[in-house]
Amino acid sequence: MARGRGDKEDAEKYTGLLKLVQVLSFLVVFVAGIIIGLATSAHINTYFSSQAQLFSTSTVTSFQVSSNKANCNQTQAPCPEIDYLSMDAFIHPMNLTHKLSDDELFWRASMMPYKKEYPFPRVPKVAFMFLTRGPLPFMPLWERFFKDHEFFFSIYLHTPPDYYLNVSTSSPFYGRQIPSQRVEWGSFLLADAERRLLANALLDFSNERFILLSESCIPVYNFPTVYKYLIGSTYSFVESYDDPTRYGRGRYNRKMLPHIKLYQWRKGSQWFEMQRSVATYIVSDTKYYNLFKKYCKPACYPDEHYIPTYLNMFHGSLNANRTITWVDWSMGGPHPAKYEGVNVTEGFIQSIRNNGTLCSYNDELTSVCYLFARKFAPSALEPLLNLSSTVMNF
Repeated sequence: MARGRGDKEDAEKYTGLLKLVQVLSFLVVFVAGIIIGLATSAHINTYFSSQAQLFSTSTVTSFQVSSNKANCNQTQAPCPEIDYLSMDAFIHPMNLTHKLSDDELFWRASMMPYKKEYPFPRVPKVAFMFLTRGPLPFMPLWERFFKDHEFFFSIYLHTPPDYYLNVSTSSPFYGRQIPSQRVEWGSFLLADAERRLLANALLDFSNERFILLSESCIPVYNFPTVYKYLIGSTYSFVESYDDPTRYGRGRYNRKMLPHIKLYQWRKGSQWFEMQRSVATYIVSDTKYYNLFKKYCKPACYPDEHYIPTYLNMFHGSLNANRTITWVDWSMGGPHPAKYEGVNVTEGFIQSIRNNGTLCSYNDELTSVCYLFARKFAPSALEPLLNLSSTVMNF
C-alpha cells in the first residue's frame, strides 16, 4: 500500500511540473509574439513614413520646388517664403519665343478671369498685330507714330517662319516676332495666322484692344487719338454684313447645316479690331472654326467669313459692325487699289481722315471713322514721312 501511494505522489509531481513547463512555454511564446509584433509595426511605420516622404518630395519636385523646402520645419531653418502673387512672367510675358503648339497656345490664351478687377496695377494697352509677308516698308513711319508712347502699346509680328527682321534694339519692333507658320492667301492658313496673332497677344494681360494690320497699312491719326478712340470704345470694330450676291451668300456651303444657317452667314473685311473679351471668344472657339476649316474653301475665303459669321451668331451685341481700316475697292477685282508715292498728297490723306460720311461710335454719330488705311506701295513712304507731322500730327 505504501509503495502505491509513493508512485501516485510521484505522478502528481510530474504532472505539476509538466503544467508549469506548458505555462512557461506559453508565456515565452506570448512575449516573443509581442516583441515580433512591435518590431514589425515599427518597420511598417518606417516604410510608410519613407514612402510618404518620397511621394511628398516627388510631388514637390514635379512643381519645380527644391527638395529642401519640402523637408524644412520649425526645428530647422524656416522655410523660404514663396510669393504666390508674383505673376510677372504670367501676366507680362516679355519674351515672345515659345514652343507651344497652336492647340496649346489657344488653350492658354483662352483663359479669361471672371473677376473684372485686376489685383495688380494695369495700364490697358493696344496690341498692334502685323500679318506680313516679310519686310515692313513703313516701319520708319510706324516708329515715328509709336515714339514716346511705349507704355500704351504692344507689337506682334507674324512673318514667314524663316524670315528674320533685322532692326536695332532701340526699335519698338525689336524682338516682336512671334512663332509663325506658313501662310497662303485664300486658304485657311490665313485664318490660322490671325488667331495665332490674337492668342500670342492675349498672353499679355495688359493688352485690351487688338488691331490686325498688314505691311501695306499706315496710321492716319496720331497715337493719342488712336489710343483714346480704341480704349474708350464700348464695341469691337469687325465688319459683318449680309451679301446676297455670289460673293457673299454664294460662298455658303449647306454642309454647314444645322450649325450655321444661310441667314446667319456674313462677310466682312479681314482687317479687324476687337476688345479683349471678343478676342478670347475667337481663340476659344473650336466647333465653328473646324466647320469653316472643313467646308469654307476657295472660292470661299475664311478670312472674309469666319469671324464676321461667328460674331454675328454669338456676340453681335459687342460689335460696332464696321471696320476702322480704310481701303479702296472702287477698281473692282479680288484686290483693292494700291497707292504709290505719286498718289500721296495732303488732300488725299485728309480725304481718308474725313471722307464726308458719318459712322457710329458708342451709339453716337462721328466723322472720325477710319484710323488706318491700306493699301500703300513702298514708294509712298517718303511722302508720308513728309506729311506725318503736318497732317497726321506725329
